[in-house]
Amino acid sequence: FYFVMSEGGASVAIVGGGLAGSLAAVLLGKRGYKVDVYEKREDSRSEAFQWEGRSINLALSTRGRKAIRKAGIEDKIVAQCIPMKGRMMHDVSGKLSYMPYGIDDQVVLSAGRRMLNEELMNVAEEHPKVKFHFNTTTKQVNVRETSFVAVDNDGNQSTVKPDVIIGSDGSYSGVRSALQHRKGINYSQTYLPHGYKELTIPPNSDGDFAMFTNALHIWPRGDFMMIALPNPDKTFTVTLFMPWDGENGFNQIKTEQQLMAFFESTFPDSIPLMPNLVKEYFENPVGHLVTIKCDPWYYNNTVIFGDAAHAIVPFYGQGMNASLEDADQFDDLLAACGGDIPSIFPKFFEIRKPAADAISKLSHDNYIEMRSSVASSLFLLRKSVEKLVHRIIPNTFIPLYTMVAFTTIPYHKVIERDHKQTKIFNRCLMLGTVALGIGVILVVPPFRHFVSTLLTDVRLRIRSTL
Repeated sequence: FYFVMSEGGASVAIVGGGLAGSLAAVLLGKRGYKVDVYEKREDSRSEAFQWEGRSINLALSTRGRKAIRKAGIEDKIVAQCIPMKGRMMHDVSGKLSYMPYGIDDQVVLSAGRRMLNEELMNVAEEHPKVKFHFNTTTKQVNVRETSFVAVDNDGNQSTVKPDVIIGSDGSYSGVRSALQHRKGINYSQTYLPHGYKELTIPPNSDGDFAMFTNALHIWPRGDFMMIALPNPDKTFTVTLFMPWDGENGFNQIKTEQQLMAFFESTFPDSIPLMPNLVKEYFENPVGHLVTIKCDPWYYNNTVIFGDAAHAIVPFYGQGMNASLEDADQFDDLLAACGGDIPSIFPKFFEIRKPAADAISKLSHDNYIEMRSSVASSLFLLRKSVEKLVHRIIPNTFIPLYTMVAFTTIPYHKVIERDHKQTKIFNRCLMLGTVALGIGVILVVPPFRHFVSTLLTDVRLRIRSTL
């Protein structure tokens, strides 16, 4: 296939006006491309818009911030977010324990999905060649001819024939489906045996936050858990993750009495904080947790990214960040393509596919950590030691979570580096040298030379493997 650009520059149709699609529209608009975004929902900036069960807040970290920095709105977004400095764990008795995310000023931001999406749409529309088409569904996507049919709310249909189609239309992507039929791409869709339900902790009687503000709250309970993120309106969005079936499963709670008995035995300290628990629990739907993988992500003049290419479970808080990073790195490649957008598709896939698979694995693994491991004293001790070592040799030893949330090291490179670091770290822990050395250096001055030599050796061992 040969790419023939339209007169006046390439035209791009983006199917899906969510976070990744809107950022892509911004970045393409800045480069002078004609961009039309087709979104099936109502414009969220209109009074008629209603949320459809999607989480209202998300975790924005370094990768996402780097991406929105290109749009020129990072400071504006950050000002509307709430910084979360760590995890606050609630045990069954209500006892609290706190674990910082990183060191110094490293924070994850609780960001409103709607706010972030609207800010991206606003800046996209500042570019004269960018236009959003709301209440418009797409069908009959033809990746061979690079065309599709757009249908508005009144049933009016029009055939759209852009130079390029970008599918950022979510987990159940129609563009991806069209790729599957034409290209015969590899595809997998895996559901966790767990679901999720959203609840709310309103402000307290003084109109303030009902819990400590600057943390992600976690109630780890082994096979299930509950989390809460702060919102600017002083509420917390609570998400209950549980199996669909079994003793502690959604399908076992059918009456108010069963619900209250369950919460009294598992989350007793949360009950006074949620006056609308019964109403919300039985009115709000249970959502599915799906992982989607496919390859390749492109055919001819059509490409997909974001959840359309790599939907992941939410347990590392990286779904949005990974999707925004897709748009960011796509834009990096655009800089050298000379207007031939499809020419970058193979390189884009080569760069992003390993990263997407890696964060998918990390997200699955982190569910076990969040619902179970964080309740372990040994786990918390290990994390504390890791942070101490990171403070001493920050450029040599970087904890896994820090690499994921607070750097832009590619996700797959993060896993590779973590494996090497962990091997050395475990060896040191087995010998007791690092833990003992850190303690001794603080209280016994004669040992300082010994510990300094030891840490230098650890630093050199790690560097030799990276």
